[in-house]
Formats: sequence, structure tokens, C-alpha cells
Amino acid sequence: MSQQEGPTPAGPRFVLASASPARLSVLRAAGVEPLVRVSDVDEDAVAAALGPDATPEHVVTALATAKAREVLRALSAEYPHGGVLDDAVIVGCDSMLHVDGRLEGKPHTPEVARARWEVMRGRSGALLTGHCVLRVHGGQLAGEVADHSTTTVHFSSPTDADLDAYLATGEPLKVAGAFTLDGLGGWFVEGIEGDPSSVIGIGLPLVRRLLGDLGVGVAELWAANRT
Repeated sequence: MSQQEGPTPAGPRFVLASASPARLSVLRAAGVEPLVRVSDVDEDAVAAALGPDATPEHVVTALATAKAREVLRALSAEYPHGGVLDDAVIVGCDSMLHVDGRLEGKPHTPEVARARWEVMRGRSGALLTGHCVLRVHGGQLAGEVADHSTTTVHFSSPTDADLDAYLATGEPLKVAGAFTLDGLGGWFVEGIEGDPSSVIGIGLPLVRRLLGDLGVGVAELWAANRT
């Protein structure tokens, strides 16, 4: 489906500041076809700048905020005379797994993913999801809100053969915590306590609340960003 580039009078254009196909899938299932823009934020640099005393909640919220702001900067250069930014909301996201006092993002390599699963097997972790929403009117930032949600994930104990096969798919290398709820990793999740959509990557209840803080209702999003 092609993405609408221009503004719509029915409500603000929803801009997703993320390349995550899982987040896009959640939004589409929830009735929103977002305009996708990916930030060039150096996540490691942002996290390092926060210092060693930053809480996990602060880290994921700061990363989500950095991504949303960077996409706003890029769109401002792309549309200097308005366009999408005549009326828009930009949503930045970041998810990380907190287990054993460590905050884990994407493992990137099979070795790192395996080491994380050795720790996670048969245990529980806190999946932290940070979101930042920017409200843009007439090309100018009109409001910004950010917060996080926490969902407890209970992991099973996959056999060595199952874990080898899962790692070989490449899926756990590209996702926070080295697992998915909505993909192959769902076989190894015993249960969750909290918001399922936040585990997938974008917490609909939290985003709805943040949008409400900026005066935007879900019905407006459905009208302006139909799938």
C-alpha cells in the first residue's frame, strides 16, 4: 500500500520513527497506516551520554526521544514549506530487556544472543519500552511528551537443539532481548504480565495516553491514517 505524503484535514499524520516491521504491523492492525521514517541516531552514544547512573527507564525514554527529534529534524529539511509537517504526530520508540541488573538491546551476533538466552532460560525479565510523541503544527514543534512502560516476560527453557535452530533463523539477533512475542520466539515465552503490544515494540495504551496529553484522540488517527 502506498503511503500518503501530504497532510489530511481529518487529523494529524502519524509518523513512525522506526524501521521495525513489528511496530508497523501493530499499527496497521490497530487501524493506522503510518508514514515511516528511520532516524540515524547513534543509540550507544545517546546511552553513554546519560552516564552510568541513568536508570533503565530513563535510558529507553531518552533513546525514544532522540529518535523522534531526529526524524523531526530530517522531515523539516525534507519538507521546508510544510507538507507532512503541517499537521503531524511523530512517535519515537525504544525497547530493551532488563534482566540480572543489565539492560539488553539487540544482540547482533549469535554468540551474544546465545549468552543472553543462557541467562534468560526459565527466568523472567522486564521488557522496558520508551515512547516519545512530538506534536507538530505548521512545521513547528507544538508539544512533546515521553514516558515508558514495563512488562514482565516469563521465559521457558528451550532445549539446546531448539535454541540452536532459533539462533540459526537470525530472528533473535535483530530484536531487543533476543526474542520476539509475535514471531518464532513466541514458542519460548511462557507468559507476560502487562501490555502485549509493548513487548512487540509499540505500546498502544501508552501511545494513546501520550497522544491524549497532546490533545489527539484515536478517532482522529483512524480518520487521517486509514489502513
